[in-house]
Amino acid sequence: MAKHFTAQEIIGVNPITAMPFTTSGEIDERSFARLLEHLSTSGAQGTTLFGIASEFPKLHDMERDRLAQMFVSTLAGSPLYRAMSVTDHSTELAVKRARYYEKLGVDALMLLPPFFLSPSPQAIQEHIFAVLEAVDIPVMVQYAPGETGLAITPEQLAAVAERYPHAVFKIECNPPVDYTREFLAKAPQASVLNGYAGLYMLQMLAAGGKGVMPGCSFTEVYVRIYRHWKNGEQQQAEALHQKLLPYIQRWMTHCEYIIQVEKTILARRGIIATDYCRRPGWQLTAEDQQLIERFLSDFPL
Repeated sequence: MAKHFTAQEIIGVNPITAMPFTTSGEIDERSFARLLEHLSTSGAQGTTLFGIASEFPKLHDMERDRLAQMFVSTLAGSPLYRAMSVTDHSTELAVKRARYYEKLGVDALMLLPPFFLSPSPQAIQEHIFAVLEAVDIPVMVQYAPGETGLAITPEQLAAVAERYPHAVFKIECNPPVDYTREFLAKAPQASVLNGYAGLYMLQMLAAGGKGVMPGCSFTEVYVRIYRHWKNGEQQQAEALHQKLLPYIQRWMTHCEYIIQVEKTILARRGIIATDYCRRPGWQLTAEDQQLIERFLSDFPL
């Protein structure tokens, strides 16, 4: 019988699944399946599809349906919890998609609140509530003001936590630590994960966070950091994170930049066939390529 995950079990390292394409920009299903199989043996606790790092705005609806089915079936029986992001800007469509994904068999959802044409705070709250009320599985409510231009106060987020025990919170304002402390002071029962390439991974764990949602090309590095932290090996966790920091600080200066870097690393590792990103994207320089080579020698994977 399939395991049902609770909000409290959505923890640890939960990379966003990248979207492999052929050099002509078509979905590469073989690479997608290989990537999912790789993630299932990486030591991560879960993985999420259709996040910003999945290039979700660049996918056709039919592609999305096919990928959702592949995601659930390929990872069936794996130790990972499987989450899928609901990114529709219409509340009615978001509710339908959330129910569809739950029926498909995902273990959790991620919810990107609507931001196109600047809906009112009340409309955004109603959207979040409607999706949470539509399903029983955990829902990671995403707070990414840098990407969406949408500000949500810790008080507003705490109101969601109080009303919906199956809500989880992915907080990726920059920086997120003070915001998270303020939020958890108002909603101590809430589960918080952090994205942003794990720039603030250890500070967020120290502030009461439960995990990290980075990209997926060097998941094993985040797994090592998380295991050190869980085992109380603070010095080892800090040393490894400090070694990683100069790379992710540079790559996270733009979302499209790190998406391209992660795809290039996945291709260099032989996990996906090409590093193609759908346009518009980011062009890596010769210096970027050298930095990736240095990264792969600094972190043998």
